[in-house]
Amino acid sequence: MLEASHRYFHRAADLFDLDQKLRSIVLTPNRVVKAELVFEGADGTLHHHIGYRAQHNNRRGPYKGGLRYHPAMDEDHAVALANLMTWKTAVVDVPFGGAKGGIDCDPNEMDPIDVNNMTRQFVSQLKDVIGPTLDIPAPDMNTDASVMAWIMDEYSKFEGFSPAVVTGKPLHLFGSAGRDEATGRGVAHVVVAALEEEGRKPAGITVAIQGFGNVGSFAAQTLAGWGAKIVAVGDHLGGVARAEGLDVAALAEWTREHRTVKGFAEAEEIDPAAVLTWECDVLIPAAIEDVLTADNAGDVRASLIAEGANAPTTPEADEILLKRGVRIIPDILANAGGVTVSYFEWAQNIQQYSWELDRVREELAKTMSRAYTDVRAMAKEHKTDMRTAAFALAIQRVGRAAISRGQIRQKIDL
Repeated sequence: MLEASHRYFHRAADLFDLDQKLRSIVLTPNRVVKAELVFEGADGTLHHHIGYRAQHNNRRGPYKGGLRYHPAMDEDHAVALANLMTWKTAVVDVPFGGAKGGIDCDPNEMDPIDVNNMTRQFVSQLKDVIGPTLDIPAPDMNTDASVMAWIMDEYSKFEGFSPAVVTGKPLHLFGSAGRDEATGRGVAHVVVAALEEEGRKPAGITVAIQGFGNVGSFAAQTLAGWGAKIVAVGDHLGGVARAEGLDVAALAEWTREHRTVKGFAEAEEIDPAAVLTWECDVLIPAAIEDVLTADNAGDVRASLIAEGANAPTTPEADEILLKRGVRIIPDILANAGGVTVSYFEWAQNIQQYSWELDRVREELAKTMSRAYTDVRAMAKEHKTDMRTAAFALAIQRVGRAAISRGQIRQKIDL
């Protein structure tokens, strides 16, 4: 993932003839924190995990990024994802930098008491490098509003009442209305923006979605509410399809109960991998990285891809799809709705004033629309694709911030 991100970065940096030393400076994380976590579990067994926090860049504001709890979590993953967060926050122009982190564990195999204890120990070791004006974590894979509440509570023991130390908290504990739906809803907004360029509306378009967790389900519900037909959905256990369009509300209810789309009676059962090459207008990969590869990119039948997941398309697949004329809305734009509403939550916490859901949705729509327009303008100016344009826009904004701060004194044309 890090190699792919760097490849996209260099492709965009070439547009500005950016000096190699400056490229190295910008790509290198400012700091990586590693924490050993050792504790006795509720069953008496000894737990040993490693926690990570990569703080990539804070030229445009405090570090911002999620925490994921996953057995494959390591320093390389943290650095790669922190890198993407720097560009993502810059693309949507919210005043944050990029960070990411997590713990190498599987919380689904742990007692909730142990997850709580582990989280609090992690916070006690990170407390000096996170904070409302330093680094603001958020939920990611296998973490949720409850974990964010524990982080806020533990941090506040050291620093006093500090709701703005994390975002993605429960609504009743200083969270924001609309945070759960934000990433998926943001994906839907950029899909509509792309369709409008072609003189089309969402009503009647067909959509296939790989992944039906938080991002995929809310993207599906939002687009279906605007008249689109969700014709195929897949997850790690199964896939379902219906040519006339799935009942998304019923499918979401089924998934909440069964934790998979598999077995949903009101649809045809399909191979989940087939969703990526399903006959549709729009494909939304919204699960994990590297699902669109050189092996299947030639079989993709959608004319538009909106990357709801982080890095779902390998560089090799990206080249194949672009040569075939498939339009791709890159992850650092398409799934930036989550960090956008995280910014709204952070602002509400700082101001100690809550927004209504309608205001959150209205501001999200404006931010995503403006970001899409900015990226398209960059793409047209440099006659390049959307991914390269998004990275170029982000590099420009981060670079200008560094120059204005006096951190870079040599003359650079950005």
